[in-house]
Amino acid sequence: MNKQAGTVSPATAASASVSLTAWDEGQMQPRFDTVAKEEPLQIRVGSGGRLIDVAVTMRTPGNDFELAAGFLYSEGLIRSREQIDLISYCVDAAIDSEQRYNIVTLQLRGQLATSLERLERHFAIGSACGVCGKAQLEDLQARGIARIENESCISADVLRSLPERLQDQQRVFAMTGGLHASALFGMSGALEAIREDVGRHNATDKLIGWGLLSEWLPFGEKVLVVSGRSSFEIVQKAAAAGVPIVCSVSAPSSLAIEVAQTFNITLIGFLRGSRFNVYSGAARIV
Repeated sequence: MNKQAGTVSPATAASASVSLTAWDEGQMQPRFDTVAKEEPLQIRVGSGGRLIDVAVTMRTPGNDFELAAGFLYSEGLIRSREQIDLISYCVDAAIDSEQRYNIVTLQLRGQLATSLERLERHFAIGSACGVCGKAQLEDLQARGIARIENESCISADVLRSLPERLQDQQRVFAMTGGLHASALFGMSGALEAIREDVGRHNATDKLIGWGLLSEWLPFGEKVLVVSGRSSFEIVQKAAAAGVPIVCSVSAPSSLAIEVAQTFNITLIGFLRGSRFNVYSGAARIV
């Protein structure tokens, strides 16, 4: 499979320098600061002779092919690496040269793993459209996501060490203070991969895309650690990738807990210092 095409964007820097005016010790002072970049990424799919606009997400540039592949996989639109024939930035000469790097196209072999009707319904829906948590769970089960049977255990001491290990590797966050991170650890606490982005779900999709393109999925015997909170999106993506343990430094949502319980995921929140809460799957912690 030729998984990439074209050149890597020259504008993939995750941060930018900006000028500002700071109030400091009673005076306004001109300063410069480094901030996280945020730009839209349009994800398109070529399938069955058609070019379909799937989604637009606000993201931090970098690892765009992983983000697009991980998004399609975690949302159930593709089921394997072999379905991807080509991933490329936009080659339309009519589009501004810099803007081309905000459009990624995945050319697939065969058809999408879902209908176009479901695709349009899934990504057009908003929070006020009457979709309930039960419907979301049923949709995950209808996609064939299996209950995770991996019963590998992790020690509490290793768990408590993970937030500091995560922060130590957040290089862009250290410069900007404005990015989330998603990291994959082994049961011994060894870091295997980390991705940063303005959105936790994007960082997780980048990580899943890395695993998909590297043929490392499913992520059995791994721990997913995210900065911020655990939302439905994070835990459903973990379920799709086969992750048995999900940790966050903040709170989980009620629907995230329901997903974790349904798919036998150990869900840990408020992982800070010497304490944490276990909302599901406590048997995996020793």
